[in-house]
Amino acid sequence: FTSCCPGWIRYCETYYPDFLDNLSSCKSPQQMFGAVIKTMYADKNGIDPKDIVTVSIMPCTAKKFEIHRKNQQAIDGLDDVDIVVTTRELSRMVSRAGIMFSDLPDEKFDEIASSAGLLFGATDGVMEAALRTVAELVNKKEPENLVFQELRGVKGIKEAVYNIGGKDVRVAAASGLANVKSLLDSIRSGEKEYDFIECMACPGG
Repeated sequence: FTSCCPGWIRYCETYYPDFLDNLSSCKSPQQMFGAVIKTMYADKNGIDPKDIVTVSIMPCTAKKFEIHRKNQQAIDGLDDVDIVVTTRELSRMVSRAGIMFSDLPDEKFDEIASSAGLLFGATDGVMEAALRTVAELVNKKEPENLVFQELRGVKGIKEAVYNIGGKDVRVAAASGLANVKSLLDSIRSGEKEYDFIECMACPGG
């Protein structure tokens, strides 16, 4: 199971603890970034991590809860991320400050993300990014024109089988907790079986 959605993680802990051993050990992108800033970045630049305040801008209110989980600390006693501002909160702050984006000079975007990394913001992007990465590692080259079309779109539950390195990989993606529940119940009953599953608490991912 993917582990980047804190709402899904809390749901699993509460209602499906028998699946916890199947969760990915990866932190969410927010927490990974915070951990890197307070360890590698701080060390490289000679900064005390306690002097760093990391602010994350996210569309999800569950990210506010996530930053205070004690298992999310790369350094004991120090949260990886200090403050989460939702996109709605940021919009209000920008409005109150009287900032007009149309009046600001254009700037180039940072060009530091991989193609797989850019997918994270899309529905089922986490799974597709992981599958692309696995395909590249197994085949020892970047996949050309590789599109996991069956995972695209806003359908609540999506299923597919992909052949990667000669092995069929059974995948499923569910968004919205009602759909997540339906999928998990089908797995628990033995009706369904998969190799890789993405779950997101919000409908549409």
